[in-house]
Amino acid sequence: MELIRDIFGNAPRGEKVFLYTLRNDNGITIKITNYGGIITSIETPDKNGKKANIVLGFKSLQDYFSDQYIKNCPYFGCIVGRYANRIAKGKFTLEGKEYTLPINNEVNCLHGGITGFDKVIWVPNSIDKPDLVGVELKYKSIHMEEGFPGNLDLTVTYTLNHKNEFQIEYKAVTDKTTVINLTNHSYFNLTGGIENILNHTLQISAQKYTVVAEGLIPTGEIGSVKGTPLDFTASAKIGSRMDGLKDGYDHNYILDNPKAKLVKASVLTEESTGRMMETFTTEPAVQLYTGYYIPEMKGSHGETFGRYSGLALEAQHYADSPNKPEFPSTELHPGEVFKSKTIYKFGLIEG
Repeated sequence: MELIRDIFGNAPRGEKVFLYTLRNDNGITIKITNYGGIITSIETPDKNGKKANIVLGFKSLQDYFSDQYIKNCPYFGCIVGRYANRIAKGKFTLEGKEYTLPINNEVNCLHGGITGFDKVIWVPNSIDKPDLVGVELKYKSIHMEEGFPGNLDLTVTYTLNHKNEFQIEYKAVTDKTTVINLTNHSYFNLTGGIENILNHTLQISAQKYTVVAEGLIPTGEIGSVKGTPLDFTASAKIGSRMDGLKDGYDHNYILDNPKAKLVKASVLTEESTGRMMETFTTEPAVQLYTGYYIPEMKGSHGETFGRYSGLALEAQHYADSPNKPEFPSTELHPGEVFKSKTIYKFGLIEG
């Protein structure tokens, strides 16, 4: 195992930003910055031992501050919060009081507002053990930051072990009742960017999803994926049934996980490289987003992105839960501890 810390650059206000490199003995190398908790790179070997970066990200810190990136805000690899996904019209009521959030996605609030956790500098601490390496990130979100109540103390821990398991653990406490929904927004492309993700094969352990209306806000109805283009209960190529989906997939799949145990959520594979990625989570759902709105853009080191250049598998709660009492609760009260875990396990297709 190996852990390296480098200086990644300076934020616009002059703060020093670091880049952590995690490496195991099986050829897995992961790079993480404490700006936004962004995973900038995950390098894995293919079936021939050739290594490539399988997530969308930049090699330069300054690319994350470019006008084009900020304007389009595709959320490459970052920690998303205080509330991942959408809250309808940027409003919710909690304990009889209405809270108003920034509107940044048509008429709704998306991924925590204008300055969510993806755009803050986290306090990092290295984790260097014989069987795993990682980085612990801490951030204090103050009361009414982006309109959310409560001073929220957060810890997000990234670790890599010898089993090729990349684990993300979230922990939070609050001094006032609030809502919380955290996820990581990495986009994966198992070809290493050679092709788009439409020929990837995906299996999701979900028979139901949250039905949405305009603006991708849930109606409250729970639908069955059976007989629809959303059915990935058996492995299928992502592009094979997208003809009826104008913007591709951006759907919240409900996992059979009422007791918040660590369950397998999905399996993503790519035949030409032989790469495979399994996702495990304690969350009740996973959002599949196939990157229809990823902008056509380039990084300063030649990175090229665009529509369908990556897909996200975001383990999380349902969108707009604060306004849907029938959904699993996202409330966090003083004296409680929010805990969540997601694991991405990398490997090769057997056989």
